[in-house]
Amino acid sequence: QVQLVESGGGLVQPGGSLRLSCAASRTISEFYYMAWYRQAPGKQREWVATITNVPAVSYAESVRGRSDISRDNTKNTMNLRLDNLKPEDTAVYYCAAREPQLGEIKYWGQGTQVTVSA
Repeated sequence: QVQLVESGGGLVQPGGSLRLSCAASRTISEFYYMAWYRQAPGKQREWVATITNVPAVSYAESVRGRSDISRDNTKNTMNLRLDNLKPEDTAVYYCAAREPQLGEIKYWGQGTQVTVSA
């Protein structure tokens, strides 16, 4: 069984930046699809960004232009940098992965809390 462990969350002031990391318990080179999702209080979980094994990246409109997703298959990690943070970015951020190109997400992390507040 694969474990995904997120880190890097915390309290950040509006306009600040942070870098989230996701560490996998085994090689991530077999994961075609890796992504970040987030869930704000009282809201459904939403997709934030994706990086494939190609690699190809895509971002939700809400973070496009102020975020950068990356993966390091040699270190079995995936990262997400978020800049110009806004209060509406406050959420629990989850790492997700699956091996095939298509299909449901098979692996989820436990989440890391990001709070944007003055």
